[in-house]
Amino acid sequence: MFTIEHEFDATVITLVDEGADPRDYLQEDITISSFEDCVVVEQLDEQSDQVQTITFSHAQLRELAAALNLPEGVYRLKASEK
Repeated sequence: MFTIEHEFDATVITLVDEGADPRDYLQEDITISSFEDCVVVEQLDEQSDQVQTITFSHAQLRELAAALNLPEGVYRLKASEK
């Protein structure tokens, strides 16, 4: 399950791990905030009880999305794929 919210300066997506089976170990929610200049991914680390944060440029996020569907190798996206 996920939610999408449009805020003043960002679009916020929250991914909720529901698990396919009631016995599945569920991960903490992931919050993705898309700003004009970057995308921030946050998730609570249960062991440290602190929120872990990763900041991507929009170019890095496009490359990540492309990489999820490609085999092992080295790639560069063409300018038209931006």
